[in-house]
Amino acid sequence: MRHSVTASIDEVLAKWWGYSEFRPLQREIIESILSGRDTLALMPTGGGKSLTFQVPALATEGLTIVITPLIALMKDQVDSLRRRGISAVAVHSGMDPHRIDSALDNCTFGDVKLLYISPERLATEAFRLRLQRMNISFIVVDEAHCISQWGYDFRPSYLRIGEIRAMLPNATFLALTASATDVVAKDIMKQLGFKEEHVLRASFSRPNLSYVVRKGSNKLEQILRVLNNVPGSGIIYTHTREKCEELSKILQAEGISANFYHAGLPSTERALRQDEWRQDKIRVMVATNAFGMGIDKGDVRFVIHYSLCDTLEAYYQEAGRAGRDGIKSYALLLYDDNDIARCKQMIEAEFPPIEEIKHIYERVSCYLQIAIGDGADNSFVFNINDFCYRERIYIGRVRSALSLLEQNGYITLLDEHDEPARMMFECSRDTLYSVHAGGNDMDILLRTLLRKYDGLFSRFRAIDEVEVAAESGLDEERVHELMRVLWRMRIIRYIPANNSPIIIYNIERLPTRDIYIAPSTYRMRKELMAERYMSMVEYVTASYGCRSRIIENYFGDSEATNCGVCDNCIKRRNMRFELDQIEAAILETIANREMDINEVVARIDAEPEVVINLVENLVGLEKISMTTHGKLKINS
Repeated sequence: MRHSVTASIDEVLAKWWGYSEFRPLQREIIESILSGRDTLALMPTGGGKSLTFQVPALATEGLTIVITPLIALMKDQVDSLRRRGISAVAVHSGMDPHRIDSALDNCTFGDVKLLYISPERLATEAFRLRLQRMNISFIVVDEAHCISQWGYDFRPSYLRIGEIRAMLPNATFLALTASATDVVAKDIMKQLGFKEEHVLRASFSRPNLSYVVRKGSNKLEQILRVLNNVPGSGIIYTHTREKCEELSKILQAEGISANFYHAGLPSTERALRQDEWRQDKIRVMVATNAFGMGIDKGDVRFVIHYSLCDTLEAYYQEAGRAGRDGIKSYALLLYDDNDIARCKQMIEAEFPPIEEIKHIYERVSCYLQIAIGDGADNSFVFNINDFCYRERIYIGRVRSALSLLEQNGYITLLDEHDEPARMMFECSRDTLYSVHAGGNDMDILLRTLLRKYDGLFSRFRAIDEVEVAAESGLDEERVHELMRVLWRMRIIRYIPANNSPIIIYNIERLPTRDIYIAPSTYRMRKELMAERYMSMVEYVTASYGCRSRIIENYFGDSEATNCGVCDNCIKRRNMRFELDQIEAAILETIANREMDINEVVARIDAEPEVVINLVENLVGLEKISMTTHGKLKINS
């Protein structure tokens, strides 16, 4: 089935984005889905995958649904499209039901062209009923590797995407990922019910990106060397929030413009820091892997990893945020023997014993106050830090257990859930007139709240404290302070904004004895993780092979060539230059008179073994020869 094209893709590209031509593979992907062909596109980070579905969405009639697990990416892309005058909406767990209903109505009866949605939303009956009334042209599955049990970031909620194939037989599927091996690619197409296997693969080569690995304990010295010698902005990735904050402070003390970013910060603070970095008000962002998805900054000159990534897929994605503008940039990975030991320990931590997983399921259910037989299809805000503190359980162990419970279908875990602040008045309107704490600022805040939100005396309302600050003229911190004052005075009931994970119970809480984790699945996934870990170790310990080629081979490109710019390629080129120099010195040394091998070795400033090997090579090439007296001479 060919889709009804209302404008040429070149016209759309020029009108809405101002570009005169597509990047490599973009046109092939667009033409493929416009012809009605289900397509899996493997594109590296920064390859311009958004245009591969945004352009055809505007070039055809109907709605394009984009399925992505990343709320921040949804918001970012929708805001960007709206600034261009393109009608787009996002539906995610951070919205109240009224706003979700309104957004879906606009998709059904309005002129919305792109709907961004999480995979969990597909499972709701309300959404599925509306889905059948929408005029849908394309279903786009972003981060498509999440649908494969062989993928490094398998998410069971993605399996529901394949269920809507039967509901929308005329919609064309486009699956996008920057990290899929051949096995994962085949599984993606199978899970999504492709009518035929069809893969378009971009090159994973980044010729302007120099991959560098350094082993050693003094990581700070290596970081400062890069910051002092490479101009421009960059990212430093760390494994923990603590190291992230600590390293940021150290860099600031060194006079470097730096800040930190992790999921523990309030969403407004994260957005502010990301904007400051984008606008070059901050040069270096020290961050956990919570930073980076969907950022649009082409002139990142370096990405430094303070320690090993868990997988080559994750490393390639994060390192690939450098040099998207095509200008030379650096991806530096620092490690020591402790990092390798930590990765080995992590495999065991990621896979606690099955009995321990069942015990954590029981403790979490009790913490959330869910009785046996209750909880089915309900969602619960889960403060994992508070839970681990109360239960005295290592947080990594809990995350791993929840992940395995999710993979076995018992729960769905939403890692980040931006829950807005909520409040309601506990007093009457008359009592408000007697509130004097906070002075004039308090009067301004109360008037703003009453003007902006109705129903505050009868029920909890979600409030946007950023908007309240902007409308009142107070700064955001002052608004937070005054809200806490009102709460302490029992004038209001107040639930601050948070970004705790959300747990959805897919079925009712079961007795612990009835929880079943298939041993074969458990063992298979543990073996897969160990294989990925070994691939990461092989990458960092490779002392000779081209690093770019190692990555490309890992993703299935058997025809990859040496990049010429990674540390190993440069080392090999320098070594060849040095060998040429030593070879010339040997020929010069014996040019005027014959010498035995020991004398030649003594006269050349190089390792004896290297000199002997080169002499043997020159004899083999017949440039020199051995006399009957055992002397070396140049052949005429």
